[in-house]
Amino acid sequence: MTPEHLYALIESDMKAVDAVIRDRLHSEVVLVRQVAEYIIGGGGKRMRPALVLLAAGAMGYEGKRHHDLAAVVEFIHTATLLHDDVVDESDLRRGRNTANAIFGNAASVLVGDFLYSRAFQMMVEVDDMHVMSVLSDATNVIAEGEVLQLMNCHDADVDEQRYLQVIRYKTAKLFEAAAQLGAILGGAGPEVESALAAYGMHLGTAFQLVDDVLDYSGLEVDTGKHLGDDLAEGKPTLPLIHVLQNGTPDQSACVRRAIEEGGRDDFPAVLAAIQASGALAHVRRQATREAELARAAISNLKDTKYREALLQLTVFAVERDR
Repeated sequence: MTPEHLYALIESDMKAVDAVIRDRLHSEVVLVRQVAEYIIGGGGKRMRPALVLLAAGAMGYEGKRHHDLAAVVEFIHTATLLHDDVVDESDLRRGRNTANAIFGNAASVLVGDFLYSRAFQMMVEVDDMHVMSVLSDATNVIAEGEVLQLMNCHDADVDEQRYLQVIRYKTAKLFEAAAQLGAILGGAGPEVESALAAYGMHLGTAFQLVDDVLDYSGLEVDTGKHLGDDLAEGKPTLPLIHVLQNGTPDQSACVRRAIEEGGRDDFPAVLAAIQASGALAHVRRQATREAELARAAISNLKDTKYREALLQLTVFAVERDR
């Protein structure tokens, strides 16, 4: 199963979103265009804008505003990527050099700011206070999640609850907002809107947990980033937390040292500890539970091809290998 297979239903809408993105990326400042077009053109699964479109479709929405809001969501996501790669000192994303590796940190941060501000310009044009409230709140929570993650770096005492809070804020919140926007556009009542928001939150959590698994089990050619990047940055993700709490004393000590010191020197030993402790299977089970909660959240939606696509998206999120 691929995103392209899942998005067949919204293929024309996705093309319309891409057209909006290209149009609204325009700036008289050449460097802004270069950096923004580089990262937007870098591929990616486009799951967040697809969520806006699918949720709107599930609500029977027939207008055009979902194209603009899907583009807004993608701009917010792209801005976070630009800022993330600077903070993490990353040089590879989606199999290509990161924007900061090519254009420098200053340009990446400033163009990220441009994308945020362009997203807010577009929000205002939609002229719906509920939409603006959802998106502005989400953007603020995402920023809090980034700071929480920074605080957790090199801290081997981070527990599962603290780590899941980072995921909910940093990743799942934009999934939640994307699905909620579709409900708002479709004129859904509070109960359905909350159901789609919950769907997005659990889907985003599952998606990030699988990303954590792939950081220790994927192939670089598939994941498009260096294996062990999280470890090198001293991030205590769930596979590492599982070893700390359930591994042997030697395994736990190895992982603790790796988190506190960062770098890649201990990666082979940490990987062996992760595999021996069953950490990856544990995290995949967690992701599967989140996907099940996402499916349950929309179980009462009208049975349509859009709802079916939303259900299939939960399967893809857990079973993917990239």
